[in-house]
Amino acid sequence: MGLHKDILKRDIVNEIRKYLRTDDIIVLHGARQVGKTSILYYIEDELKNRGDTTHFIDLEDSRFVRILDAGVGEFIKHLKEEGKLPGSKKKAYVFIDEIQYLANPSSFLKLVADHHKNIKLVVSGSSSFAIKTKFKDSLVGRTVNFEIFNLSFKEFLQFRKYHFEEGMAYTAKKIEELKALFKEYILYGGYPKIVLTAEVSMKEKYLQQIIDTYVKKDIRDLADIKDIDKFNKLIETLASQSGQQLNIAELSGTTKIAKPTIEKYLFIMENTYILKLVRPFSRNIRSELFKLPKIYFYDTGLMQMLWLKGLQKEIIGNVFETGIFSELIKKYDKDSVFYWRTKDKKEIDFILRIKNSMLPIEAKLNFEQFNPSAIQYFNSHYSIDRYKVVSLKGKPKNKFYVYPWDV
Repeated sequence: MGLHKDILKRDIVNEIRKYLRTDDIIVLHGARQVGKTSILYYIEDELKNRGDTTHFIDLEDSRFVRILDAGVGEFIKHLKEEGKLPGSKKKAYVFIDEIQYLANPSSFLKLVADHHKNIKLVVSGSSSFAIKTKFKDSLVGRTVNFEIFNLSFKEFLQFRKYHFEEGMAYTAKKIEELKALFKEYILYGGYPKIVLTAEVSMKEKYLQQIIDTYVKKDIRDLADIKDIDKFNKLIETLASQSGQQLNIAELSGTTKIAKPTIEKYLFIMENTYILKLVRPFSRNIRSELFKLPKIYFYDTGLMQMLWLKGLQKEIIGNVFETGIFSELIKKYDKDSVFYWRTKDKKEIDFILRIKNSMLPIEAKLNFEQFNPSAIQYFNSHYSIDRYKVVSLKGKPKNKFYVYPWDV
């Protein structure tokens, strides 16, 4: 396999590179179609260019599944046959795509890592749930895990070959260009293939394909779903509620699906990176457990296709909020984002919690829509003196008012 010249670099590659010389097994998790395979190819190309020995195995090809399922001996034999096993002083980098296809990936990876120090494994799997159910605890301490999401806005701009540097003060002209690009990013989402496709009707077709072949099929297989129509109705209802509090009892009434079944489906959707349940922020953990989570989809294009059956021309409020959520989890961490709501309905869209610092964030389509009372209350309560209002329209009033690329 030659070099993949047209593959664009993703930001996470810089993080992954740090572990290429360690003994850890590198594992990439993420939804289908977010670009995990491309990242593997990109890293493989870099290593090849440096003169390292590399080998790529795609487990969508069942011949390779048979070889690896037959045991480590067969795998080593295969590497020797291909001339990919250098002497003990040099490492061979073996990339395995779609590791979840193996019957027992844990024991395979553990045996290679423990007994073949000259082989460095870099593997990907399309769903953390499928991987987790097959990954046993025997891999503890042997893997380093990376979550791959769809493109961030910064990566979207790189894919568009648009020059952008974070944190700069821009001219009015540049700001207008960035606003138009962010609008496009929110309307169509961040799947690499969608970003690189120009025509809207083709974007819709590709998104529908992702929904039909991956979202519904993956989940159907994992959850062993009997009533497809009810499940489809559930996922469409959830898409319409992105950015809202999730009431499972209400949802059960609407979709005629039992509460435990909905909970099971939600667990799988979260673990296949379709959506995320965002917990309420509270210093008192006990009180957190009894409040409703909010639901957010990871991709705004996918969310709108499920909900509205087509891509829109203008941004709707909860789609914008979903897009800001998606940016936050890529820039920070999916477990550092909360929301806040009091019994008397004071609400803040997001509380970003990193170590001991807290930052309240409001997402509004227009800066003018922002009402500071909830944030003022929160900040006085927690002795904080900063916040962010993120918007695309209107004029920022002060340094706390930011455009989405400065969030």
